[in-house]
Amino acid sequence: MIDLSGKSAVVTGGSRGIGRAIVLRLAEQGADVAFSYRGNVAAAEETAEAVRALGRQAVAVQADHSRPEAGDIVIKAALEAYGKVDILVNNAGITRDDLIMRMSLEAWQSVIDTNLSGAFHAIKAVTRPMLKARSGRIINITSVSGQAGQMGQANYSSAKAGLIGLTKATARELASRGITCNAVAPGFVLTELTQGLSDALQAEINNRTPLGRFGTPEEVANAVAFLASDEAAYITGHVLAVDGGLVMM
Repeated sequence: MIDLSGKSAVVTGGSRGIGRAIVLRLAEQGADVAFSYRGNVAAAEETAEAVRALGRQAVAVQADHSRPEAGDIVIKAALEAYGKVDILVNNAGITRDDLIMRMSLEAWQSVIDTNLSGAFHAIKAVTRPMLKARSGRIINITSVSGQAGQMGQANYSSAKAGLIGLTKATARELASRGITCNAVAPGFVLTELTQGLSDALQAEINNRTPLGRFGTPEEVANAVAFLASDEAAYITGHVLAVDGGLVMM
């Protein structure tokens, strides 16, 4: 059984969807959690209360990860609350889908700033305390879109592909100090975003997925909890697909 007792974790974008499932999974396994949210105060408070109901501590931090200072803000809050950060999960992300010929510069830049640069700034902020502790787990949430590309998602696919490169570079830089860095690449997962897809599109996605169904946020969270644990101590620079077999590499 995965045991994260005594660990403290930071999850960016942790108030809803996959991020919320990750926050709760880490708390269930014994970790205290600080998580960021952009604007939905009610969802953040509900998630924090759910963590406390599990007997763990929770800190909700409002931060916009398109801005460089957001990483420092959330890591500082966790250090002030818990004195250390053992686990960082970079989950914060947005979509601004459009075809390349119609995509605005703002739509391109905002997705790159949030999904890729936001993760860089959080990693940069956590590196010093993890180096001092000579241990740590960094997990980046990428996507099948970053592995195979997706029509209408040049910005999102580019950011998520960049996260894979960032994961591998971070893994090489920090390995000598006992810090691992891995990525989880979800496929199509049932969230508020995907539940709005038409029945025809959902059926098409299921047909393309060898396991024949959407994933759940909890299944992604299970992979994150494993990579955050002592059981994954010899795994670094890896991209773990949680996609029902959609992308086989």
